[in-house]
Amino acid sequence: MASSNPHELKTIQNLEAAFAGESMAHIKYLYFARICRARGDEETAQAFEATAAQEVQHALGHMDLLFPKETLDPAKCLELAIEGETHEYTEMYPAFRHTAVQEQQADAVREFDEQIAESIEHAQQFRAVLEKAAKRFAALAKVEERHANHYRAALARVTG
Repeated sequence: MASSNPHELKTIQNLEAAFAGESMAHIKYLYFARICRARGDEETAQAFEATAAQEVQHALGHMDLLFPKETLDPAKCLELAIEGETHEYTEMYPAFRHTAVQEQQADAVREFDEQIAESIEHAQQFRAVLEKAAKRFAALAKVEERHANHYRAALARVTG
């Protein structure tokens, strides 16, 4: 019997892996295009860039299934982004950094340190946007409440 938790379903895990693979291919092909262009091979660079654009479309198709648009709003998107960035700086990159230290890979340690700092910054930026949006929504709710009260009073006058 299938699990009731959708994130435990093998298909969801496969979609997540496919998304990661397509996303990685996109960036890898852009990187390869940069190498080719730097070496004077414009035609190959353009081929990599065209394929990279297709990989983005594949990844977005997987995202449509993982995060159906009808289940998302800006606040939910921000919450998911904060969750992801927080995971990066509290768990993922510290674990990667620990391994790099053990293996004496100083360049990787520096890279992971930079990523930890940037993930903290990104999470803070998303939190600030979320807080600002919440304040805007609260202010809008007050305005809407005033309008509703105004209309109730007008209705009471009309209906006597």
